[in-house]
Amino acid sequence: MTEYTVEFVGTGEEITVSEKETILSRCIEEGIAQEYSCRVGMCLACSAKIVEGEVTQPAARGLTEQERGDYALTCMARPASDLRLDRGKYPPSIEADATGDTAAADD
Repeated sequence: MTEYTVEFVGTGEEITVSEKETILSRCIEEGIAQEYSCRVGMCLACSAKIVEGEVTQPAARGLTEQERGDYALTCMARPASDLRLDRGKYPPSIEADATGDTAAADD
């Protein structure tokens, strides 16, 4: 089983996550305060900007195909490399939903 380092930008927090577990589940085990709600990839509460690295997250239904390369839903995301994540950063589609601006989601 391969394990990767996940660093959270600006917090000094770092965890080791296997390719078989979600980032959120490991955060919970390690006592790291990661926001979440639905735990099924829909609500975006656990969203993080991928600063560096890659994840697999086939069940991240709350993200558009384009957003999946730039954002991780930590409840669904499993590391595919070492990662640097910026927690609490939300994809453009959620901003568009909040303002009703559908053009922002298409950019």
